[in-house]
Amino acid sequence: MNSIAAMLAEAIRRPGERMYIAGFGLIGLVGAATASCFLWDSDAVSFGVVRADNFALFINIILCIIGILTMVFSHDVVERDGMPAGEYFALTLFAISGMMLMAAATDLLVIFLALEVLSLAVYVLTGLRRSNAAGAEAAFKYFLLGSFSSAFFLYGIAFAFTIAGSTRLDVIGTAIASSQNSANSPLPLFAVGLLAVGFSFKVSAVPFHMWTPDAYEGAPTIVTAFMSTGVKAAAFGAFVRVFLSTLEPMQGQWVPALSVIAAATMILGSVVGVMQNNIKRMLAYSSIAHAGYLLLGIVAANSAGKAAVLFYLLTYAVANLGALGIVALLGTAEHPHDQLRDFAGLWQSRPALAGLMTVFLLSLGGFPPTAGFIGKWYIFSAAVQDGHYWLAVIGVLSSVVSVFFYLRIVVMMYMTEEPGAPARPVLSMPAMAALGFAVIATFYLGVLPSRVLDYALQSIQTIF
Repeated sequence: MNSIAAMLAEAIRRPGERMYIAGFGLIGLVGAATASCFLWDSDAVSFGVVRADNFALFINIILCIIGILTMVFSHDVVERDGMPAGEYFALTLFAISGMMLMAAATDLLVIFLALEVLSLAVYVLTGLRRSNAAGAEAAFKYFLLGSFSSAFFLYGIAFAFTIAGSTRLDVIGTAIASSQNSANSPLPLFAVGLLAVGFSFKVSAVPFHMWTPDAYEGAPTIVTAFMSTGVKAAAFGAFVRVFLSTLEPMQGQWVPALSVIAAATMILGSVVGVMQNNIKRMLAYSSIAHAGYLLLGIVAANSAGKAAVLFYLLTYAVANLGALGIVALLGTAEHPHDQLRDFAGLWQSRPALAGLMTVFLLSLGGFPPTAGFIGKWYIFSAAVQDGHYWLAVIGVLSSVVSVFFYLRIVVMMYMTEEPGAPARPVLSMPAMAALGFAVIATFYLGVLPSRVLDYALQSIQTIF
């Protein structure tokens, strides 16, 4: 409803009239977050193929936080970047609806439909700046590769239906657990492999990551911030529900494959990210590396790893959205402010923003006492507890390598002279308040993580 209201507001707005269209989204997202809190521990309200259990509610709250921060940042940058406000906010809200449905779905077909709803919206958002040829090219590449991944996912659903005679997750899980199909027939392996390809594309796992750098660089910066956090949260939510619950009987078959993918993802994301000078492209490879850390939590498959995945999604979303939000807010229509050199001397002209950016980058790098450190600590601890020592070592080493490109930005802000006087717009009070919230959340999750971790553990237990 809020997305439709945003479209109607754009339609009735007179030329040149200022209208806070983001407010429609904020109302809906705050209402969704409030409803999710009230539904907590409500014995898994079920609507057939959609289940509002604590797991789905935890993901919903993460998505609401992402959506609210995106809406606040977007109000300052959408029209400045040449994007139609009504279309932008409507598409963003449609994408969030698909993300929430994807995390709550208990049927593979519904997961597929939710995946397409969010994907189509994000494809259009990537190329929404009609005057930008790079954005159109990035959207086209994203669309083509996304279509192939959707086909793989749909074939995986077909194989799962052949095994169980249903696309319901509980029926598929029962059929796999009670039969010997997994040992005597290749169908379950085909189903697992094809589903893994579909999910791996959405979470930017190697070797299905090729779209990520181009899409992140070509898209408007605020869209990059949104899709790097929201799409990953929704995709990992469905990934966890399908693989750690429905396909758990076949854990012995898919864990080795996902282990190799996780290792390759962590290594490539960290090593290639070091060579980037474009901030959005750098954070794209950072996003790939973080997907590897999250896959490590799925591979561990113990209670600590399962809860750590949800906690890590929250910590990554807050820090990454904050960092890319600053990049978006500092840009202008003529100068996107997305190159490494653009941050030279930021400490001299905008000390508050330089301090905020430093906190977000240190969290992404895993420095204490930020949330990123606690998230990585629990992910790596879960891997060690489950005997995946080699993956934990790769995770730690890749995290150390990734620190280099985060610190490059910090060094540029504090230890390089500002070249002239670049045009940097003044940030609005709502945008500064949103950045302040992100910083507080980053330190709170890093210093007092136990309460949120308990909620994450409670939520993960509702899908088993």
